[in-house]
Amino acid sequence: MKFYLGRNIKTFLSCLLMLGLSAIAATADIPRPEHPMPQMQRSEWLNLNGVWEFAETQDNADESFLKMESLPEAIVVPFCRESRLSGIKRTGFMKNVWYRRSFTVPQDWSAERIRLHIGACDWITRVWINGELIGRHQGGNAAFSFDITKALKPGNNIIIIHAFDDSAGGLQPLGKQSIREESHGIFYTRTTGIWQTVWLEGVGSSFIRDIKITPDPDHSRIILQAEVDGPSRGLTLHASAGADGKVVGAAETDASWRNNYFVVDLAQKNLWSLDHPFLYDLNLSLKKGNEVVDELNSYFGLRKVTIEGGAILLNDQPVFQRLVLDQGFNPDGIWTSPTDEFLRGDIALSKAAGFNGARLHQKVFEPRFLYWADKLGYLVWGEYPSYGADYSNPVVNRPIIDEWVEIVRRDRNHPSIIGWCPFNETPGSAGDLQNTVVRLTRALDPSRPVLDTSGWSHSLPDPEVMDAHDYNQNPAAFKDKWENYFQSVSLPERYGGSASRGIPFFVSEFGGIGWFESEDGKSWGYGNSPKTLEEFYERFAGLIDAQLDNRNLCGYCYTQLTDVEQEKNGIFKFDRTAKFDAEKLHGIQSRRAAYEIDPPLQIQKSKSEMNVLLGAAPDGMKANLWKYNTDKPANDWHQSDFDDSSWKEGCGGFGDKGGSEQFIGTPWKTKDIWLRRTFVYDGAPFESAQLAIHYDNETSVYINGKLIWNRKRWNDGYEGFDITEKLRGALKKGENLIAVHCHQDDGGQFIDAAILVEPSN
Repeated sequence: MKFYLGRNIKTFLSCLLMLGLSAIAATADIPRPEHPMPQMQRSEWLNLNGVWEFAETQDNADESFLKMESLPEAIVVPFCRESRLSGIKRTGFMKNVWYRRSFTVPQDWSAERIRLHIGACDWITRVWINGELIGRHQGGNAAFSFDITKALKPGNNIIIIHAFDDSAGGLQPLGKQSIREESHGIFYTRTTGIWQTVWLEGVGSSFIRDIKITPDPDHSRIILQAEVDGPSRGLTLHASAGADGKVVGAAETDASWRNNYFVVDLAQKNLWSLDHPFLYDLNLSLKKGNEVVDELNSYFGLRKVTIEGGAILLNDQPVFQRLVLDQGFNPDGIWTSPTDEFLRGDIALSKAAGFNGARLHQKVFEPRFLYWADKLGYLVWGEYPSYGADYSNPVVNRPIIDEWVEIVRRDRNHPSIIGWCPFNETPGSAGDLQNTVVRLTRALDPSRPVLDTSGWSHSLPDPEVMDAHDYNQNPAAFKDKWENYFQSVSLPERYGGSASRGIPFFVSEFGGIGWFESEDGKSWGYGNSPKTLEEFYERFAGLIDAQLDNRNLCGYCYTQLTDVEQEKNGIFKFDRTAKFDAEKLHGIQSRRAAYEIDPPLQIQKSKSEMNVLLGAAPDGMKANLWKYNTDKPANDWHQSDFDDSSWKEGCGGFGDKGGSEQFIGTPWKTKDIWLRRTFVYDGAPFESAQLAIHYDNETSVYINGKLIWNRKRWNDGYEGFDITEKLRGALKKGENLIAVHCHQDDGGQFIDAAILVEPSN
């Protein structure tokens, strides 16, 4: 057996005294003492945070710790071993961690059943009570619980928790946890084992296991769906809604198994909004006659999220989402907030700088953060830590699906959550899983939009919201790209990415402007760092203005709220101290957006009755060959009489780009490629013509030697561009030549094109 003895428990507690943390060891003053689930609060609960016995080992099968009278070290729960607040601060890899402590169920509890809750423990968790294995949970981010009633004994009880966490194994999602020994680039210190509150809860012989609250502001009511655990015959489920200390709605129904469905009409209508984040109180109880069998307190916000055309509406109003990327890391607790006030403080910092919400990036934030977002009026996108899993291995699918279901069910009642985003920058190999998770999410929560993945490999044939990442540091070029983007037109569904036209769209990562005090070889930000503060403000304002002025964007997300370890592109430092004038940033962001003044409520329908004049990969046309060359040809290469007999032949599309693998017919990895191909036009008149093109980067398209289309930058999927007049001026009956030049700058590269025409009536 190999494990790390470190300090013994007595020595460790002495160190706590020296650090001023002795109060943590006392049951009267424990870390993170507040109730961890504000929407599921019962009166009988006991926080088990504080000093636990601890051991760690690389031996996967070693269960000798179960037989020990005590473990060799100590740790402060709920902080992970890597954090300073845990008292350990060891950041190297460790596959197995063990926790042990005693507890006593309070004698004044009237509960007939006792549940053990763990807010989050990374990654596979097993729990023993008094030597009896109680249960197992897989997933490092969702809360879970076990009924421990039968394993308890009067007086003192022993709980042992084991967590297995193999960060480098490729079988588990990690988010931004580094798979190297050290932090690097966009990846940071790992979190191993318990990292959220552990607590006991007393419930009735039958109890309310779960609730789903669907606000219906149009009819001034909420629709409740509750699940009952235990016998339900003869029980009644009661609900009471309160506002400003007064009961404003009540309802009851006979309790049954899982589908308890009833409506609470509200006599007082107070909408939840960013400016007025009103929260109703909600009390739920199970009764047998007049006897209360189980009771919990919750809350809700009365609001709705809808999509109309290219707009996401909050209570029927277009609200431009001025989001910031929030990684959820901090210097002392890593993934775990040091205090509840710290969570509130991060939202306050964000709002002070002019943001009205956040992408909760690559991390499942705790319910206490969502509570403060609800209370303070702050929009958030719920996300999953999808990095780290090997999506080419189907073994990863089941754990991800199971845990995502747990997360959505845990958080779907928070009014602050405006949408779900289960993946981020996923490879093409994740497409099937990605689509399955999106459809599952829509079924679990039809009240919010779902973004399949943030950036890169969008794979849904029927998306309802789309996005892109763009770290271009030149405001003029950035503005030009996103103005041109919405000049393109809708394409038939088989082109996939073209479905982004006419639905809500936002640039969900941009900026990331580096600003750090010293060149230490590790600190970095996106692009070239500004030389002066004024240059920073000018660039920030230019990037913001480009999006506030674009009525087709429903929001943006700036990278990022704070520096995180070596990544120095935050609005605030990692310790939350100031880097910039927050009031000045607030002023830049706070003017009304074009989207809020004139939202794109009318969508442009895609034209399904389009004839393929020249096909691309989505048309199943890979058998059609292009002539191609990667060495610079003569200047007349795009003319019909140019001799291309020495050029190679290959199937379109051409490229080397993650997420587009299914469309690549010929690999292309050089800086430039020149393409030629002939096609036949029968002379039939057409109403309109579209160029369907996926290009990365700058591309020019010629027909019979005439330039008909040119764009700089790149796109992430097939877009449709109206070329009706240009094509009419270049096309002839019979054989025609299309010639394409694509120049690659950096990142992924791809080129493929089709010409579609709408027949005349």
